Amino acid sequence: MKKVAFHTLGCKVNQYETQAMSERFISNGYDIVDDTEAADVYVINTCTVTNVGDKKSRQFIRKVKRINPDAIIAVVGCYSQTAPEEVAKIEGVNIIIGTNDRNKIVDLVEECTVDDRINIVEDIMQVREFEEMSIQEIKDKTRAFLKIQEGCNQYCSYCIIPYARGNIRSRKKSEIINEIEKLVENGFKEIVLTGIHVASYGRDLKDDNTLINVLKEVNDIEGLERIRLSSLEPTLFTEYFLKELSKLNKVCDHFHLSLQSGSDTVLKRMNRKYTTDQYRNIVKIIRSVYPDVSLTTDIIVGFPGETDEEFNETYDFVKEMNFSMIHVFKFSPRKGTPAAEYADQIDGVTKHKRSVRLIKLGDEMQLEYMNKFFGKTLDVLFESSSKELEGYIEGTTNNYIKVLCSANENIEGRILKVELTEVKDSFMIGKIV
Repeated sequence: MKKVAFHTLGCKVNQYETQAMSERFISNGYDIVDDTEAADVYVINTCTVTNVGDKKSRQFIRKVKRINPDAIIAVVGCYSQTAPEEVAKIEGVNIIIGTNDRNKIVDLVEECTVDDRINIVEDIMQVREFEEMSIQEIKDKTRAFLKIQEGCNQYCSYCIIPYARGNIRSRKKSEIINEIEKLVENGFKEIVLTGIHVASYGRDLKDDNTLINVLKEVNDIEGLERIRLSSLEPTLFTEYFLKELSKLNKVCDHFHLSLQSGSDTVLKRMNRKYTTDQYRNIVKIIRSVYPDVSLTTDIIVGFPGETDEEFNETYDFVKEMNFSMIHVFKFSPRKGTPAAEYADQIDGVTKHKRSVRLIKLGDEMQLEYMNKFFGKTLDVLFESSSKELEGYIEGTTNNYIKVLCSANENIEGRILKVELTEVKDSFMIGKIV
């Protein structure tokens, strides 16, 4: 059997697309091997959110060429979409595919020799149809990520993704339902609906193809126990959306609600589409519907021109919102975005100090949130052996608390009632009831 190895950088969408491509290779007689092993074909699924992602992609291409100089190397994804000429200059690259036409990868590899240079990257802004890349084979029995949407029309001033992924394209509702039904038949309990900008789902479609209507049909699938949504724009949560969402008993009370900054002046420079007052009101409405909801978010520190006063506004707003978890990122200028050209770029020392302060606040809020559930019994979906504690199996609650339990039998893939008995730094210890 020919061997193919995948190396994936970046987001959950990339991971989904890698799995879909790997299944196409398997169905054509290839064996999947680790990306550190000698293989006949290497597929590097790239990320270009930051310049670091580009650098890592280039480094890995050179690394695999040293492992096997005769291998076919295919570079796909966001980096190859935004900079195909740059990728083409890297020694050893045979095939360049952007963020469309990934379904052609096996045919291109079969036709390619080690001396060929094939570039099929097209203008992503002209692509109007969602590229269907369903997953058939099952890798485990717990949580599955399902891509339902592609592209973004938001054009935040710091983000390259709209240029890498193009305009919004939504997957057909029938295809979403069909894939979830297959996953449930094979033992999956939880589905995470993901995309580049999930809140935009359906805006390019007609009739009743809205996100809430898709969720209603997914909620009706027999055997599915949990529906989780990936990162969402706060403006999605209108009163109507929340009213309809609250009727769906399988939707997890955990929402990753994008913030980026708690300063209105910074939000404006970021070209975000809401103010802190709007965000505050949305959080208030969500918590009135889901009292125990877990709200997580992303924060960028050191955005160009961010003053001490603006950072303190963010710090105070984050504290007021009392998130259950935050992810803090230091601003990294991305070539090709407006923010990379802004004046008043913040120095690394200041970014670091601000990042440390927010991370500390985030840790405190996470502990406070977990302590609310000390002594309570919650349902936990068990997923894998714990890396933190030997002999323990870890899983997640509906509201996204990581829980570790000791078990005398294999409970992976099962949802069990667990009494939460101890709070650790980033997880809880539980006892199966």
